Amino acid sequence: MKPLVEFIARGLVDEPDEVEVRQRENGRILVVSLACAQADTGKVIGKEGRVAKAMRAILATAANRRRRRAILEIG
Repeated sequence: MKPLVEFIARGLVDEPDEVEVRQRENGRILVVSLACAQADTGKVIGKEGRVAKAMRAILATAANRRRRRAILEIG
């Protein structure tokens, strides 16, 4: 899941080297944390959260195939 989120985020931001993705598991729940440059946070979230919602939907679909639940934290 980490490479998927990292690939999407790096394509959205102006400073792709600043993108940092961490992944931790808590049982069947997978928590993916995304951090980027402060100036790029708005691009990752998108207008009214549309980009973040789309990223969460893609992540949830990929996790569901592995019988897990995924949570994306953007900060």
